[in-house]
Amino acid sequence: MKNRLIEPLVLALALGISAVGCKTNPYGVTKLPKDGSGNTSANTANDLGPGSGKTTDGTLPDGKTTEIAESNNHQGWTQDREALAANTVHFDYDKSSIRSNEQKNVAAVADYLKANSEKAVLVEGHCDERGTDEYNRALGVRRAGAIRDELVRLGIGSDRVDTISFGRDKPVDPSRTEAARAKNRRGEFVVLTKP
Repeated sequence: MKNRLIEPLVLALALGISAVGCKTNPYGVTKLPKDGSGNTSANTANDLGPGSGKTTDGTLPDGKTTEIAESNNHQGWTQDREALAANTVHFDYDKSSIRSNEQKNVAAVADYLKANSEKAVLVEGHCDERGTDEYNRALGVRRAGAIRDELVRLGIGSDRVDTISFGRDKPVDPSRTEAARAKNRRGEFVVLTKP
């Protein structure tokens, strides 16, 4: 008799637990909108700053989103990845604020742009491999945006700064060591020159 009562209770408990499932909004995960706009956060339009271009996303043939870009109509401009390679900005884990020891790199880029008023810059936001694709793309947007905002604060017009997020898709070091992860959490600069 006791077993006949326990079995339905165990079954009911198992069904109750499976119905509750996992938490739908885990702590520390950026919630993405469901508006189909391609924006990575509810604040993306505000994050892009005044006079900024449209946010678009790139896709692979399988439809997987690989990058999120802000365009200021610099498509077709010549890209130079080497000119400011030494000024790459590195970030702390899961952070998008520019560390005080990295401020000099952003200041050097601002000085370069002030001396070369005909050029623009593309700021690429990158992450290490931890976290989901969506979370890392959103974090890359915030990292590139933080650098853009600092360049604007230093006197560079926002129309001269494009941003793009590659999330975790383009590591400089694919190994999964802490040293590699520190290299991969970065903002890179690409100099843009009108053809």
